[in-house]
Amino acid sequence: MQRRQMDPKISVSIVFVAAMFMSIMDGTIVNVALPAIGQQFHAPGTSVDAIVVAYLVTLAVIIPVSGWLGDRLGTKRVFLCALALFSITSALCGLANSLGMLIAFRALQGIAGGALTPVGTTLLYRTFPPAQRVQVARILNIPTVLAPASGPIIGGLLVVKLSWHWVFYVNVPIGIAACIFGALYLQELREPSTDHFDFTGFVLAGLGLSLAMYALSEGPDLGWATPGIIITGIAGIISLIAFVIIELRTEQPMLDLRLLSNRLFTSCNLVSFFSGAGFLGVLYAAPLFLQEARGVSALTSGLTTFPEAIGVITATQFAARIYPTLGPRRLMLAGLSLVAVMMVLLSFIGTTTNLWFMRIMIFFIGVGMANIFLPAQTAAFANISSQATGQASALYNTQRQVGAALGVAILSSVISGIGATYLNSHSVALPNYTAYHAAFITAAVLIIIAGAFALLVRDKDAAATMRRVIKKTNTEQVAQQSVATEAG
Repeated sequence: MQRRQMDPKISVSIVFVAAMFMSIMDGTIVNVALPAIGQQFHAPGTSVDAIVVAYLVTLAVIIPVSGWLGDRLGTKRVFLCALALFSITSALCGLANSLGMLIAFRALQGIAGGALTPVGTTLLYRTFPPAQRVQVARILNIPTVLAPASGPIIGGLLVVKLSWHWVFYVNVPIGIAACIFGALYLQELREPSTDHFDFTGFVLAGLGLSLAMYALSEGPDLGWATPGIIITGIAGIISLIAFVIIELRTEQPMLDLRLLSNRLFTSCNLVSFFSGAGFLGVLYAAPLFLQEARGVSALTSGLTTFPEAIGVITATQFAARIYPTLGPRRLMLAGLSLVAVMMVLLSFIGTTTNLWFMRIMIFFIGVGMANIFLPAQTAAFANISSQATGQASALYNTQRQVGAALGVAILSSVISGIGATYLNSHSVALPNYTAYHAAFITAAVLIIIAGAFALLVRDKDAAATMRRVIKKTNTEQVAQQSVATEAG
């Protein structure tokens, strides 16, 4: 019996949302479990942090090569292999009986995670034509926003009710179901690709990004003046500069940096980079403020920051409808203005401020971010050909990862630089609200910088994505068929 075919747009959307939700949530859900892991393995905080760092470093190594792999081997094949590896390594992480073993499995998990997002994004953009790219952005928003917000809540419940092992086991059934569904219903999409593998570009990109991610993730904790951070940071920057110089002179580069000559693509990437840095920086600083300064539980903290996800999901539907009329530029500027104002208002929250005021502000930050994420993602790929989508997706996802790490690093450094606590006249350590307020103001500055780049976006450049998809009526279809028959 022949298997019934499914609309490719539906099958790609289902598998992508499931895989991305699992992958993105993994970052925040694991952070909640770190204290419990440290307790079981009798390891200090600096050692346990390696669980996160190992994942980020290997993730950074794979993202640049993901575009070449998808084009060379097929996006469906690479995506499903990455999904299967992510599921297997999640189970292995849960089964780990030593810290070293857990760190090694997390590194393998990062390899899978590094390929999932860019190759999955490529699948989406090659399935949906430019006029339907707004729908793609709506799909992308679901896991991108829900996963980071729900991770702390789910992670807290799993650690408290079961054990830290379950923050990894939870990925397994989702991954298995997505793999089976994808194997049955996804279509293979492959673009003409060169057999040439740019080994030099791969080494320089992997080395530069991994060192940079290490420095950004560990700098706030170990100190920016620490020799290890200085050496890795400088080495990472030098490697990335060398990568750019060599790739621009290479005929068949690992990452086609010439795509950055596309003004619209570059401007949208910069908007995404700085707005993502500010937004994810706040998602890091807000729970810290709630738990360390206000003294609330992890669950209350998660429920206080979760409204941003509701705001994004709600506003995305409206943003998608008005995008063809307003265009990306005005939509992004409106969203950035709202987010900047809300982040400034967060800096006025004190010791007795009702948390519902914070929830309302967080909700409107989500509303504003929906009007940034959707137009930036949609417009960025407006003029990118199907053949170049894999390369463009790798570049776009690279900046998002680095932007997220930069935002957390900057806000963490602001808090630690000012001091999260201070000693009163009785030498008792009290929370220093000024440090957190300064962090929220810093996030607002990052959003304002994103606004400056949004001014460079021209709606006419994104015209291909602003066409409304109009369904033809039966009468129109019959009329067109009649004209075609007469012409024949």
